[in-house]
Amino acid sequence: MQNTEILISGAGIAGPALAYWLRKADFTVTVVERAPAPRPGGQTVDLRGAGRTVIERMGLMGRARAESVDQHGLALVNAAGRTTARMPADSFGGEGIISEIEILRGDLARLLYESTVPDTEYLFDDTVTGIDQDANGVTVTFEKAAPRRFGLVIGADGPHSVVRALAFGPEREFVHPLGLHTAWFTATDDLQLDGWFLMHNAPGGLVASARPGRLPGEIKAGLSFRSTPIAYDRHDVAAQQDLVARRFAGVGWEVPRLLRAMRTASDFFFDSMGQVRLDRWSRGRVALLGDAGYCATPLTGLGTSLALVGAYLLAGELATAGGDHRIAFGRYDEAMRPYVSQAQQLPPGGVSGYAPSGPLGIRLRDLSMRSMTRWPMRKLLAAQSAKAGDIVLPEYGLGTAGFGRR
Repeated sequence: MQNTEILISGAGIAGPALAYWLRKADFTVTVVERAPAPRPGGQTVDLRGAGRTVIERMGLMGRARAESVDQHGLALVNAAGRTTARMPADSFGGEGIISEIEILRGDLARLLYESTVPDTEYLFDDTVTGIDQDANGVTVTFEKAAPRRFGLVIGADGPHSVVRALAFGPEREFVHPLGLHTAWFTATDDLQLDGWFLMHNAPGGLVASARPGRLPGEIKAGLSFRSTPIAYDRHDVAAQQDLVARRFAGVGWEVPRLLRAMRTASDFFFDSMGQVRLDRWSRGRVALLGDAGYCATPLTGLGTSLALVGAYLLAGELATAGGDHRIAFGRYDEAMRPYVSQAQQLPPGGVSGYAPSGPLGIRLRDLSMRSMTRWPMRKLLAAQSAKAGDIVLPEYGLGTAGFGRR
């Protein structure tokens, strides 16, 4: 088999999922990750559509359900805390804004990681610094580890992908900002959520949210604001928190409490939202997977499904092609492209629907959500929502002697 040794950059969702399937097909896999260990915590992610099918085929659905976060649905609240609209989790067949199965990103990443050890080599606390391709393989240099040779390199290292920058070009060519910045963090507070994901909009395109965590007394908070591109140091957490605090100064509801909790959160994360778009997801012996190649943003609710489905298809095509990347990468692109195009379609209203700029826009959005939960609109949107997560996944010989041997 050609190209049997593969390097994956990124140990989030996409990377370990790909490692799992590649090991099923007897590839030798190394995963390099900037963090010193699998990242815990994080916000909840959705298991929906074909992504759920991939988890089922990995035999992890039982564990994923056991660690899922119990949420009744989404509730919009005004500055006084009064509910203005609700969307239960079972709306649209469990494929609505709040999925039937929501799991903390860190918990899902841990399940995927554990499914790959000890058969997969992990290089934590390191990153790729150079990629040099030739006719027979790729020489990779690392920040800490010694240079090594691999047959193929897969970038599964997020929207700010190092692999993409090295092999494809600068980020500005591929990341398309949506004009929205978001901070996420975990808070331990006595805010009464009663199992609901609460969201408050304020004029100026401001969105504050709080949703249940998996542990008692744990809240997953979010603070988003619309803005033109902002220059900020991605490594200066205090400066990022100051920026968020200035934007949300004077906002009502529970925002003052969330801002206080933000200052002491151990998992604070801030970033601009943007979609990643490329004409091709491979260049020679290097390919992209998940957010590195086709980030859809959290607004679509399909980022996790894209990562899981992409990993399954990429591994399956590599196995089927006997490791010949010239065939496999093209088939991966062909199979995945329609699904990505669907998944990157923003929900009605896009950023304006999520973060209306003025009081009238907020009222209209609340009215729209109330109408969506009524029959027959609910039935119509259920069909549309199911279609958004629809892709027919090949079997790749599952249940036979190996994976990818049709």
